[in-house]
Amino acid sequence: MSGQAGARALAGIRVLELTTAVAGPVAAHILGDMGAEVIKIEQPSARSATVTAPPPREGAPDRPYNRIPTFNELNRSKRHLPLDLGRPEGKAILLRLAAISDVVIENFSPRVVGNLGVDYAVVREVNPSIIYVSMPAFGKTGPYATLASYGPGIDAMSGLSHLTGYPDRGPGKPANYFCDQNSALLAVFSTLAALRHLRLTGEGQYIENSMLDGELQAVAPALMDASLNGRAQTRTGNRHAWMAPHGVYRCAGEDEWVAIAVTDDERWRALCRVIERDDLAGDSALAELAGRVERHDELDAAIEAWTATREPREVERLLQAAGVAAGAVLDIAQATDDPQLLHRETLVSVEHPEMGTIRHTRTAWRSRRGNHGVASPAPLFGDAIDHALGGLLALSEAEVARLLDEGVVARSPAQPGR
Repeated sequence: MSGQAGARALAGIRVLELTTAVAGPVAAHILGDMGAEVIKIEQPSARSATVTAPPPREGAPDRPYNRIPTFNELNRSKRHLPLDLGRPEGKAILLRLAAISDVVIENFSPRVVGNLGVDYAVVREVNPSIIYVSMPAFGKTGPYATLASYGPGIDAMSGLSHLTGYPDRGPGKPANYFCDQNSALLAVFSTLAALRHLRLTGEGQYIENSMLDGELQAVAPALMDASLNGRAQTRTGNRHAWMAPHGVYRCAGEDEWVAIAVTDDERWRALCRVIERDDLAGDSALAELAGRVERHDELDAAIEAWTATREPREVERLLQAAGVAAGAVLDIAQATDDPQLLHRETLVSVEHPEMGTIRHTRTAWRSRRGNHGVASPAPLFGDAIDHALGGLLALSEAEVARLLDEGVVARSPAQPGR
């Protein structure tokens, strides 16, 4: 294992990250948050030098490529090495780094690492104990093996998009990078298992983490229904197969809502008491789930007539006191200031040298040994050049200067085609 042990669980582990988009960067930054030394490698021309970005903090240089909010969120807890893998010198540097690393993660389209000459077979020759993690869209075997995709394509292929939305509308894309986050966590889990296996046996391995395979786990109930009952589930909006009423209801104010879930007959009667609808509570046709499902539209209207005159938090308080599941629907700004999240420090403020204070989402687990949180802010462009080339590989200043002059590495984004 490389490096020295430290407080965080993966201190001493070195990871080379060759990824783009969301899933790969998230997997690598989680490993970085857990203490691994992550060196993110990308083409020197991967970013524009004049990208639109927030203004720099006072006194910081105006380098907008270091202030891209999405990049900085996805790539915290890493170092950055711009390296042209299309050049023989770039490939040679990567392989020398791989020889002294523990993990390589890549999520390029299937042909890329082979064309670059840095696939598992090649890397294993220089480091037989390497853990090489691939994150292809559909896997590297089968009829779709050569195809690439972003998350929305995986959402569509898995059936998730067909299940997302309202019955009277077409399929919908999930609101955020659900597929990518799920794939990232699976990649981290498998990497940790492989690291344990490496520690016990000295054996490295190749891990193929198909994004589509991982996403199918998220739609498992619908898959079971299809295989066991021959039913193809479709969009249900905010309703639920075995809870009614169940939905999101308008409250007083502009775009204010509350989510309510009636889990059983007893909670149904409790809801009726709170909203003062004894007539509904006394209706024998609504006493059990089947009747409430049949008249769901009517019940939604009755509930919303009550919620529309109240603030979401008031509805939440009254219904929870009666044992009914209810919660205010928070927008993102409200969620970041929620007292529970503030208490648990779910968002961590980190000082970035050129952006100033950034609030990052932290990993969900907590450790008494401190193996949680954000290890460091996102890297500045090229901040690993001296560490990786001069430190780890012991290249001379003259050799590093030559590589910079020839564009094999770069301290600022290079123009495409250099």
